[in-house]
Amino acid sequence: MATFNLTGKVALVTGAARGIGFGTAQALASRGALPVIVDLDLGAAQSAAAQLPGGLGLAADVTDRGAMQQIVATVVDQRGGLDVVVANAGVASRGATVRAMNSEAFDRVLAVNLGGVYNTVITALPEIAGRGGHIVVISSIYAFVNGVVAAPYAMAKAGVEQLGRALRVELAPHRAGASVAYFGFIDTEMVHQAIDADPIADRLLQTTPKVLRKRLSPAQAGEAVARGIEKRAPRIIAPRRWAAFSTLRGILNPLLDDYMLKNEDTQALVREIDSRGDQEQPLTA
Repeated sequence: MATFNLTGKVALVTGAARGIGFGTAQALASRGALPVIVDLDLGAAQSAAAQLPGGLGLAADVTDRGAMQQIVATVVDQRGGLDVVVANAGVASRGATVRAMNSEAFDRVLAVNLGGVYNTVITALPEIAGRGGHIVVISSIYAFVNGVVAAPYAMAKAGVEQLGRALRVELAPHRAGASVAYFGFIDTEMVHQAIDADPIADRLLQTTPKVLRKRLSPAQAGEAVARGIEKRAPRIIAPRRWAAFSTLRGILNPLLDDYMLKNEDTQALVREIDSRGDQEQPLTA
């Protein structure tokens, strides 16, 4: 498929008032796209949009399909169409085992990170298919690494990966495209709250090889998304060092699962986190 020129394209990004979403909107705007910032907080969305040429800030909860339908209708009405969608909005739970995590937090992570991506995509598909546009769904390295103490997040990201892969094939007859973005650790508020502010989660992260713990800025992540859209890339992986892991997942994952089962330090941390059933379990966005 030919490269995709973003100049003048209307690009909707969810969860875009800050973090990866705002970094993506900035990167798209720098290439001449007209960014639409969608966030839960209208004031934050409008403030972010005001920083970008041609920006439009709107508010919606991605778990509400009717609200997302209204967002798309508003964009079409005000901008004349919709060419690019980046389904980025997401939340994370505080680290907990499946046994210890409360069901409300578990369900909310799935509702936002998987259901919200689907709602964003399905409401925009008529425009994307009709205009030969492009969709990016934000997955994660957690689509292919063990989701220990982050099971709903990993489940959602694995589901998003499959959605994106299917969309790429299904949109081809319409001369439209789709990419799956897999990010490692990005220096966002979500990571600060879910990992840095949680001593046990941080200790568990230290069991990951140092070379894989490198963090990128939200701006770097956004640039990766924008380049991926321009290239109609099937996969956007950042940092790039995770690409080898993704390619070799069928070999590495059984080995690493076995290592975590047998490693005493890892098992001790899991036991500690497993005791969180009676503790507060706030979500981070």
